[in-house]
Amino acid sequence: MSRESDAEPTPHDEPLPGTLPEALRAELIAFRRDLHMHPELGNQEFRTTAAIKARLEKAGLEPRVLATGTGLICDVGTRDDSTPPVLALRADIDALPIPDTKTGVPYRSTVPDRAHACGHDIHTTSVLGAGLVLAGLDRQGLLPNPVRLIFQPAEEVLPGGAPDTILSGALEGVGRIIGVHCDPRVDVGRIGLRVGAITSACDRLEVSLDGPGGHTARPHLTTDLVTAAAKVATEVPALLARRIDARSGLAVTWGRLESGHACNVIPQHAELSGTVRCLDLAAWREAPDLVHAAIDEVAGMHGAKTAIDYVRGVPPVVNDAAVIDLLTTAMTARRGSYAIEDTEQSLGGEDFSWYLEHVPGAMARLGVRTPGDTARLDLHRGDFDADEEAITVAVELFTASALLDRNHP
Repeated sequence: MSRESDAEPTPHDEPLPGTLPEALRAELIAFRRDLHMHPELGNQEFRTTAAIKARLEKAGLEPRVLATGTGLICDVGTRDDSTPPVLALRADIDALPIPDTKTGVPYRSTVPDRAHACGHDIHTTSVLGAGLVLAGLDRQGLLPNPVRLIFQPAEEVLPGGAPDTILSGALEGVGRIIGVHCDPRVDVGRIGLRVGAITSACDRLEVSLDGPGGHTARPHLTTDLVTAAAKVATEVPALLARRIDARSGLAVTWGRLESGHACNVIPQHAELSGTVRCLDLAAWREAPDLVHAAIDEVAGMHGAKTAIDYVRGVPPVVNDAAVIDLLTTAMTARRGSYAIEDTEQSLGGEDFSWYLEHVPGAMARLGVRTPGDTARLDLHRGDFDADEEAITVAVELFTASALLDRNHP
């Protein structure tokens, strides 16, 4: 649904400066394809970091590589003691450990079992392009306030690379932060916006069950771990649904259950792995205690001893209303309010949320689907690809946001 009735008009009579020149657009597409061909996993993005750093330095900027060795921060414009808190533009730079299965494109991954299947190459190229455009505006005296570029590693590695990036000083002097995430359900040229939670919390859960095994002819002399594991898998999610407000959307979903090696032997060990996802921030804070108690209760009924490894992931991304208003105004100024649509909260996790624990911000869904395409490609699939016009759209959104930021409280 269009947000036309809610959108503020641009305060400028003339079009905003900072549109993407055709030569730079072509360069950015080539840059994206190079990243796509050379994907790197979280905290291993050395080539990617070097490529970003070299291009920013070529533009006369001074990027700083993070203390972790990959990822970097770069300011556009000059800051001093009188500078108000700046706007930060964030991109994630890592890839996924899956094979690239696309055919018929010249930029398919050259690295076995590695692929930019979540669009981080688009995110990275878009923030780079915005930085280069804003640097040009700064040289002309047209950039009202400095802007921080954040190229963050390891988004795909729980609890994400954002905490280390923050420790490296990424948010020092930052007043608000924005980012985009590719959405293959939205046509290129459009963005999806939402006030409040736009993603969900996501944690990882590893459970071990132990007890004396034995012969399947005498289960009464054993701890039947296969049954215990099955009960944990089925009853823990149901039990949690009765111990927390259903509106929180707390869900335990198992991805792995292993136990035993022979049909007539009751094993002594069983393992389950899964995720805990939650729509609500307050419920997410309660989740570890609730999940531990439910697992212990169900396993205890069957005499199984438990060892639980609850790995904290990321909280929900909760978009600030004022920052969504900024993005709405920026996109309206560039492409009109018809280019904005409402979007729903997803059950996916995003470590952009850690920044929002410190400063207000918002993430927009960036349309990457070619209009009329019926392939229904999704994220985290080996055949995922994006319409590269999305880079231009994201650059326009970022640059307009930077130019209009001072007009929004």
